[in-house]
Parts: sequence; C-alpha cells; structure tokens
Amino acid sequence: MIDIACPFPFSVSPYAPQAREHVTIWARDTNLLRGHHARERFERADFGWFAALVYPTADAETLNLMADWFAWLFLVDDQLDDGDFGRSPERMAQAVRLMGRILGDPATRLDAPLPPVADALVDLWHRTAGRASPTWRRRFADHLERCLTTATVWEGENRVCGAVPSEDSYIVNRRHTGAIYVCMDLIEIAEGVEIPTEHYTAPTFRTALDAACDIVCWVNDVYSLSKERSLGEVHNLVYIVEHHRGLQEHQALKEVEVAISKRTEVFLAAQERLLHDHSEDAPWLRSSLAGMRTWMRGNLDWSRRTQRYAPGPPEGDPGSYLEADLMDVRP
Repeated sequence: MIDIACPFPFSVSPYAPQAREHVTIWARDTNLLRGHHARERFERADFGWFAALVYPTADAETLNLMADWFAWLFLVDDQLDDGDFGRSPERMAQAVRLMGRILGDPATRLDAPLPPVADALVDLWHRTAGRASPTWRRRFADHLERCLTTATVWEGENRVCGAVPSEDSYIVNRRHTGAIYVCMDLIEIAEGVEIPTEHYTAPTFRTALDAACDIVCWVNDVYSLSKERSLGEVHNLVYIVEHHRGLQEHQALKEVEVAISKRTEVFLAAQERLLHDHSEDAPWLRSSLAGMRTWMRGNLDWSRRTQRYAPGPPEGDPGSYLEADLMDVRP
C-alpha cells in the first residue's frame, strides 16, 4: 500500500462518540440494517467517526445528521456495487425515480409502503431541507439524482457489457458516482453557510472543488482496491490505470499517488487565488475551503483505519451482508 501524503492537519469532532451511537440506532430504526452480518459490517465501517473527521466543527445534532447521510449513501452504494441490484438497470431506474420524487419537495407524501431506503431518505430530507434555501435544495437534489442516475446508467451499463471506461470518462463520472458533490454540499449545512450561485459556478471555485473531489475519490479507490478486485469491479482508478496503461498493480498505485499529489497542488493554488480575490466573501468562502480541507484529510484518516474494505468474511460474500429488499419498490 502506498503512503499518501496530505498537507492538512488532523481534526475530529468532540461529538464523535455520540455520532457513533446515534447512527447505529438510526440505521436500525429505519430498517436499513436487519441481518447480523449487515450490522456487524456497518459497525466496523465506523461512519460516525468518519462524519466527525470530515465535519469536525458541526454541532452535535448536525453531526448526527451527517453520519446518517453517510450511512444511507454507503448502504445504497453497497447495493449498487456489490450485489445484483447494480446489475439490473430496470430495478435501479425504478428506485431512482422514487428518490427523485422525494427530493422534489420536502413535504412530498408518498403512498406507503416504501422500501427502507426511501423511508430513510424521507427522514433525511425532512431534517436537511429546512436548514437551507430553495437554491441549495435544488443544487443538492440535482447532485444526488445525478449520483444515482450515473450509477444506474453509466456504471450499470458498463457492468452489464463488461466495459472498462477510459481514464477521462471515469474521472468525470467518479465525482458523481462517489456522491462527493453531495457530501461537499453538506459542508454548507454543517457550517450554517451558503455559497452564492455566482461564486459556486465561477471557474476558480470549481477548480478547487473538483480537485478536492478527485482527491477524496481517488484515495477511496486506493483503499478499496482489494475489495473491489475480489468482486470483479472495474470502476476504480487504480484498476483503470493498470488496465489502459499496461502496468502492474504497484506501478498503477504509484501513478495514482502522483496524480493525488498533483491535484493537491491544484487545490492549494486555487485556494490561494480565491482567498486573494474574494476577501470580502470570507464567511462562506473560508468555511467552504476549510470543509474541503477537512474532507481530504478526514477521508484519508478514515480510509487508513476503517474495516469497511478489509478482506475476509463477511465481505467475501455480499449475500451475507446485503439486505435483499432494501431498495426495491414494493407493489
């Protein structure tokens, strides 16, 4: 394993223990976790600590909400990546349509019964939407829908066809399938700020944001490589570099390490320009940049320690930890 360097300091919320306890109870109470292996694997992943690392300045209630979002996102990701659901475009499309209806209006009422993942999303969206403006809600909903749709159409079709995407295609789509734009949006909820649209879409801010997103996604790819290889998953930058450049695994890992270092330099340069050019916007700008930095550092710290990607049972048999009806829309 390579040793990825990170220039940002370690930080963790003092509310980490409460978040750990809360997210386990929430996932159980929303029926996202039922089986023994599913609960065991969930607890070893330590999503409460992850949230405490990447949103270290959030208050206790908000940190609980962040941890719950992580639980939901990662459990959905398991369904798409590890099991049969992610290889059935029809089932995925049905689930995505339902989630889009939920995100369309925080007051939306849907006919019961809903699959557990939709019930949990209703709860998350109710607790999140009231904290933000309509503009932020539309942006977040678009990012989450694009995350789910890209996983449904792009990743799903690649799996069905046995296709290995190009490096350029993968890098762009990975920002969506990794839900990292979604998680970066949540910085604003955690910090109680909102980035004005004209600044969010400005080239220098997008450069900083995309660099931070790439670093988080590629670090995840490094640490999840063994698990994904065992499942035959090709959507991993290390695997794609190895495949298309004709390299050995250790050589591909080194290439990705170099790429992460270069993206860190891009982020630092963009951050310097933003702070120089927008000093009058310090409240939202400093909070959002600080959130990106803690995301890059916190994700690395969590990835080094979490048992989510550890080899061996029950991870070797997805059927032992995937809940069969977590996402299926019931008749």
